[in-house]
Amino acid sequence: MRLLFLLALTGHFISGFGSVAIAQQPTEFSVMTWNLEWFFDNQTADNPSELGREKSAPSRGQWDWRRDRVAAAIAKVQPTVVALQEIESQNVMYFLTRAIDRNHGLKYDDYVIKGEDFYTEQDVALLATTTTGVQSISRGVVTPSMKSRGYASVSKHLLALVEIPVNGKTELLVIANCHLRAMAEKGELRAKQARTLGLWLERLVAGAKASQENPDQPVHVLVTGDFNTEELAGKISPDSDLGVLMSRGNDDPSDDLVDLHDYIPAQNRTTHLLPGRQFDRILVSRDLVIDTPGVVDLSLRDVTVRSDLNFGVDQDTQDEHWNNYWGIADDQRDISDHNPVLARFQIQ
Repeated sequence: MRLLFLLALTGHFISGFGSVAIAQQPTEFSVMTWNLEWFFDNQTADNPSELGREKSAPSRGQWDWRRDRVAAAIAKVQPTVVALQEIESQNVMYFLTRAIDRNHGLKYDDYVIKGEDFYTEQDVALLATTTTGVQSISRGVVTPSMKSRGYASVSKHLLALVEIPVNGKTELLVIANCHLRAMAEKGELRAKQARTLGLWLERLVAGAKASQENPDQPVHVLVTGDFNTEELAGKISPDSDLGVLMSRGNDDPSDDLVDLHDYIPAQNRTTHLLPGRQFDRILVSRDLVIDTPGVVDLSLRDVTVRSDLNFGVDQDTQDEHWNNYWGIADDQRDISDHNPVLARFQIQ
């Protein structure tokens, strides 16, 4: 009942309850975020928007190609959790996880709650290995009263509470996967969206702590997705969209998040077809970065931008990718105009 209460705090509904027994102590926990850029199948009957129909795969063969390329990329690195953006629906996630299983013998569960971007029909999703202890997924809602107090709707997001076995004990991780408003001039709106995410995280973390037998046990936080931020790693303004998101919308520095892009060499930080852009990020609570001496815990192993998973051969040119995508040969075409970011955490 306490778990039901903590998720009710987000102001929306809950889906996907259930604990998963972990048969074997893992040595690593990894998260990959990837904007798949219009990951829509070829069936347009379920697309009410003209844009959704326009951006759908033009044929069953082209959809199969894209689905199988994404499945192969995920199978190559086998993340524990995959945060995806710009997916069409739970249907496409179902067919993606079936392809991962059929083609690579890896089993993932898919988690989607339909969002509110009715113009593009884009959504976000989480995939998790079937042995991952996903306790719940949820979405938040922004009321008119909240909007009058400086919050903004986050039409594409998903919240999850995950159990991670560490040295015979269970630690809790709150994950937020989000796709914030695009365009450089929308930074003020993204900052309001970041404030909203901070509020939801605060409530979810508080509820998760209350549900534990040991209230001193930490609840880790990981926020990821396509933030569409213009802020670069190491040069983040405190009042910017990313600055607000990292501060979790409050004045308490003790719960600030760490930008894992800081741990990537500067020349390897680009995550988009536009040169130098770092739209896709992974932010974590400080306890996931630090390896406490003498304590078996989760700590950052490494973080990388995995453009090799995305590119067909060399990166597509902007003109080819955005104006002639399906005209590029299958063995040369990139999957997306975004590159995935992979963070691995070791248990030691």
